[in-house]
Amino acid sequence: MTTTETNPRKLRGHKATATCCIASRNRPGFVATSAEDGCICWFDMRCKDVQLVMEIGKEPISSLCFKSGNEDIIYASSGMEVQCFDVHMATSWKPLQSYSYNKEEINQISCNSKSSFLAAADDGGDVKIIDIHQHHLYKTLRAGAGHTSICSSVQFLPWRPWEVITGGLDSKLIMWNFSKGRPYKIMDFGLPDMNSGGNTGQSFNPAFVHMLAVPEVDMLDKVDKICVVARGDGVVDVINIESELASIRSKTSTKPRRGSQSRLKDSCPTADIETSDQNGRKRLCLDYSLGGHTAAVSCVAFSLFGEIGKFIISGGNDKSVKVWDWSKYYEAGQSNDNNDIHLNISLSKKVNWLCTTPTESENLVVCDTTKVVKTLNSLCIMHCNSAIIKSA
Repeated sequence: MTTTETNPRKLRGHKATATCCIASRNRPGFVATSAEDGCICWFDMRCKDVQLVMEIGKEPISSLCFKSGNEDIIYASSGMEVQCFDVHMATSWKPLQSYSYNKEEINQISCNSKSSFLAAADDGGDVKIIDIHQHHLYKTLRAGAGHTSICSSVQFLPWRPWEVITGGLDSKLIMWNFSKGRPYKIMDFGLPDMNSGGNTGQSFNPAFVHMLAVPEVDMLDKVDKICVVARGDGVVDVINIESELASIRSKTSTKPRRGSQSRLKDSCPTADIETSDQNGRKRLCLDYSLGGHTAAVSCVAFSLFGEIGKFIISGGNDKSVKVWDWSKYYEAGQSNDNNDIHLNISLSKKVNWLCTTPTESENLVVCDTTKVVKTLNSLCIMHCNSAIIKSA
């Protein structure tokens, strides 16, 4: 594999380790980053220096998200609190709203596509669903009914308005109907049968779920209704959500019980616990045998540049970023071609977070374990087979 060395652009503004980054869809080239210094930095890729620094607190900021449909509003999680800010009032640093429903530190927040609910996943395994129109707690997805350890990631399913998907350090991926507050599908990656689709032995770490990614609304006509899973054992899983739900309906209709129809009208079915893959299910395991990660995968995202959703981008504790041209062999099934990975980028530090931007250049933004955020030019992504990023 050809190796190319490249110098990324370095975005400076934080005083401590960068933790999260999000890119604007409406204003291409605008990126917001957060860090352990309690600040949010705003960058315009057309400009040299940081445009704005919001000092919102002393605690590390763990996650950021825009309000869907209105990127002037940004949410930030810090400790056990979620704060909401208007970008145009950022110099005052006063939140429009503050939500303190979580009892443990929050790991990730996510806003649904209708801008009506916000989810906050925490260290206790709980997920708080917050009504951001009425500004009150709508529902708690409780640990015990779902996760038995830290809930690390949460995403709404944009094509299913009352459903949310979560992942945790109990190695479980859980699908919820959050209006009912109960899970209806549990996939346990800690079970041996769940790893039959991929190769074992690349990592001694458990198959913790570190992050989830689902396609945005405008991607659905180009990609399947899928979920991408960043796992602690180095695997990136691509799971067809609708196939998983179809398997539940199939099991439910196979053995109808007396009185079951009336109960199902008023409640969710009992959570289906995944123990093995079924014939016909589309699930793709991108692992080290395909040129993938050799340590825990910390983050995943879809590409916003070029043909939207064409690539899956993953970052890991092996100090690398992988760009997967996943769709070409997702339809054909698991591939054994080591060239399936489109691009391998070697870094000098572990990756905390990454995102992509809808621009022709500088469209991959990486937060590693330093205070300097890196961006990579699309020319390298689209044309290089492998790249090594020089350390900051």
